[in-house]
Amino acid sequence: MLAAVGAVIFAIGYLINATSTGTDAGFTPFSLLLAGAFCVALHLAGVGTGWAPPSRRRRR
Repeated sequence: MLAAVGAVIFAIGYLINATSTGTDAGFTPFSLLLAGAFCVALHLAGVGTGWAPPSRRRRR
């Protein structure tokens, strides 16, 4: 899931860069590149892949 989020962030950064849209200083294509790379790195590290809610079943 984090890889998909990273891909969307990369796409937004690419569109901002390709259209030369002016944005605030904290919302640049480079900052979006770093945020997307961070999401992909978390995905590759295995963060968020094995979470499941605790089971409420009882063993007999």
